[in-house]
Amino acid sequence: MTSPRIRVAAYVIRHHPFPALLVFDHVDAPEAGTQVPAGGVGAGEDLERAVLREAAEETGLTGGTVVRRLAVEDRPHPVTGQPRRTTFFLLDAPPDGPEAWEHTVGGDGADAGMRFACRFVPLPLAQPLADAQDAWLGLADPHWA
Repeated sequence: MTSPRIRVAAYVIRHHPFPALLVFDHVDAPEAGTQVPAGGVGAGEDLERAVLREAAEETGLTGGTVVRRLAVEDRPHPVTGQPRRTTFFLLDAPPDGPEAWEHTVGGDGADAGMRFACRFVPLPLAQPLADAQDAWLGLADPHWA
Protein backbone atom coordinates (compact mmCIF):
# COMPACT_ATOMS: atom_id res chain seq x y z
CA MET A 1 0.00 0.00 0.00
CA THR A 2 1.26 3.48 -0.88
CA SER A 3 1.89 5.84 2.04
CA PRO A 4 -0.15 9.04 1.84
CA ARG A 5 1.47 12.32 0.90
CA ILE A 6 1.50 14.47 4.06
CA ARG A 7 0.04 17.93 3.45
CA VAL A 8 -1.23 21.00 5.26
CA ALA A 9 -3.95 23.51 4.38
CA ALA A 10 -4.50 26.99 5.82
CA TYR A 11 -7.73 28.76 6.65
CA VAL A 12 -6.22 32.23 7.03
CA ILE A 13 -8.82 34.55 8.56
CA ARG A 14 -8.81 38.34 8.70
CA HIS A 15 -11.34 39.50 11.30
CA HIS A 16 -11.62 43.23 10.58
CA PRO A 17 -13.98 44.69 9.44
CA PHE A 18 -15.69 41.27 9.10
CA PRO A 19 -14.49 37.65 9.01
CA ALA A 20 -12.85 36.93 5.64
CA LEU A 21 -10.92 33.93 4.29
CA LEU A 22 -7.71 34.18 2.25
CA VAL A 23 -8.16 32.40 -1.10
CA PHE A 24 -6.46 32.46 -4.48
CA ASP A 25 -7.01 31.58 -8.12
CA HIS A 26 -4.34 30.47 -10.61
CA VAL A 27 -3.89 33.43 -12.98
CA ASP A 28 -2.84 31.15 -15.86
CA ALA A 29 -5.11 28.20 -14.99
CA PRO A 30 -8.47 29.51 -13.74
CA GLU A 31 -10.01 26.07 -14.28
CA ALA A 32 -8.11 24.94 -11.15
CA GLY A 33 -10.72 26.78 -9.08
CA THR A 34 -10.53 28.94 -6.00
CA GLN A 35 -8.31 27.46 -3.29
CA VAL A 36 -6.75 28.09 0.11
CA PRO A 37 -2.98 27.84 0.65
CA ALA A 38 -2.02 24.16 0.89
CA GLY A 39 0.85 21.87 0.04
CA GLY A 40 3.30 19.20 1.02
CA VAL A 41 5.21 18.91 4.26
CA GLY A 42 8.98 18.51 3.98
CA ALA A 43 10.80 15.58 5.56
CA GLY A 44 11.17 16.30 9.28
CA GLU A 45 9.22 19.57 8.97
CA ASP A 46 6.82 20.49 11.78
CA LEU A 47 3.21 20.78 10.57
CA GLU A 48 2.73 24.27 12.03
CA ARG A 49 5.93 25.50 10.39
CA ALA A 50 4.82 23.89 7.11
CA VAL A 51 1.41 25.62 7.10
CA LEU A 52 3.01 29.03 7.73
CA ARG A 53 5.56 28.34 4.96
CA GLU A 54 2.86 27.27 2.49
CA ALA A 55 0.78 30.37 3.22
CA ALA A 56 3.82 32.59 2.65
CA GLU A 57 5.01 30.75 -0.49
CA GLU A 58 1.61 30.69 -2.18
CA THR A 59 0.30 34.13 -1.18
CA GLY A 60 3.24 36.20 0.06
CA LEU A 61 1.41 36.69 3.36
CA THR A 62 3.72 36.77 6.37
CA GLY A 63 2.97 37.54 9.99
CA GLY A 64 0.09 35.10 10.28
CA THR A 65 -0.24 33.05 13.44
CA VAL A 66 -1.47 29.50 13.93
CA VAL A 67 -4.58 29.40 16.13
CA ARG A 68 -5.19 25.63 16.11
CA ARG A 69 -5.50 22.43 14.12
CA LEU A 70 -9.02 21.86 12.87
CA ALA A 71 -9.08 18.50 11.11
CA VAL A 72 -7.09 15.73 9.49
CA GLU A 73 -8.50 14.49 6.21
CA ASP A 74 -7.53 11.29 4.39
CA ARG A 75 -8.69 11.64 0.81
CA PRO A 76 -7.09 10.78 -2.54
CA HIS A 77 -5.90 13.47 -4.92
CA PRO A 78 -8.83 14.37 -7.23
CA VAL A 79 -6.79 13.95 -10.42
CA THR A 80 -4.11 11.34 -9.70
CA GLY A 81 -5.97 9.28 -7.10
CA GLN A 82 -2.81 9.15 -4.99
CA PRO A 83 -3.43 8.93 -1.23
CA ARG A 84 -2.91 12.09 0.80
CA ARG A 85 -3.39 13.14 4.40
CA THR A 86 -4.09 16.85 4.88
CA THR A 87 -4.09 18.63 8.23
CA PHE A 88 -6.24 21.78 8.14
CA PHE A 89 -5.20 24.70 10.33
CA LEU A 90 -6.93 27.89 11.41
CA LEU A 91 -4.63 30.93 11.15
CA ASP A 92 -5.12 34.56 12.08
CA ALA A 93 -4.00 37.02 9.40
CA PRO A 94 -2.31 40.30 10.24
CA PRO A 95 -4.99 43.02 10.47
CA ASP A 96 -3.33 45.28 7.92
CA GLY A 97 -2.46 44.74 4.28
CA PRO A 98 -4.34 44.70 1.00
CA GLU A 99 -7.67 43.02 0.35
CA ALA A 100 -6.42 41.62 -2.99
CA TRP A 101 -3.05 41.22 -4.75
CA GLU A 102 -1.18 39.08 -7.26
CA HIS A 103 1.67 36.87 -6.05
CA THR A 104 4.28 34.74 -7.81
CA VAL A 105 4.90 31.51 -5.88
CA GLY A 106 8.31 31.14 -4.28
CA GLY A 107 10.08 28.08 -2.97
CA ASP A 108 11.28 25.06 -4.90
CA GLY A 109 8.03 23.10 -5.19
CA ALA A 110 6.12 22.15 -8.31
CA ASP A 111 4.17 25.42 -8.13
CA ALA A 112 7.26 27.69 -8.02
CA GLY A 113 6.82 30.54 -10.49
CA MET A 114 3.04 30.21 -10.76
CA ARG A 115 1.03 33.42 -10.46
CA PHE A 116 -1.85 33.51 -8.02
CA ALA A 117 -4.55 36.18 -7.66
CA CYS A 118 -5.01 36.37 -3.88
CA ARG A 119 -7.89 37.98 -2.01
CA PHE A 120 -9.88 37.91 1.19
CA VAL A 121 -13.51 36.82 0.71
CA PRO A 122 -16.30 37.27 3.26
CA LEU A 123 -17.46 34.34 5.36
CA PRO A 124 -19.58 32.35 4.95
CA LEU A 125 -18.42 31.63 1.41
CA ALA A 126 -20.76 32.40 -1.49
CA GLN A 127 -19.25 29.55 -3.57
CA PRO A 128 -17.52 26.30 -2.55
CA LEU A 129 -13.75 25.98 -2.91
CA ALA A 130 -11.98 23.62 -5.30
CA ASP A 131 -11.41 20.06 -4.11
CA ALA A 132 -13.87 20.59 -1.22
CA GLN A 133 -11.20 22.56 0.65
CA ASP A 134 -13.94 24.42 2.55
CA ALA A 135 -15.25 21.21 4.16
CA TRP A 136 -13.82 22.00 7.60
CA LEU A 137 -14.60 25.74 7.92
CA GLY A 138 -17.54 24.94 10.20
CA LEU A 139 -15.11 23.58 12.80
CA ALA A 140 -13.58 27.06 13.07
CA ASP A 141 -16.98 28.74 13.39
CA PRO A 142 -20.37 27.08 12.76
CA HIS A 143 -21.57 30.25 11.00
CA TRP A 144 -18.90 29.74 8.30
CA ALA A 145 -20.10 26.28 7.22
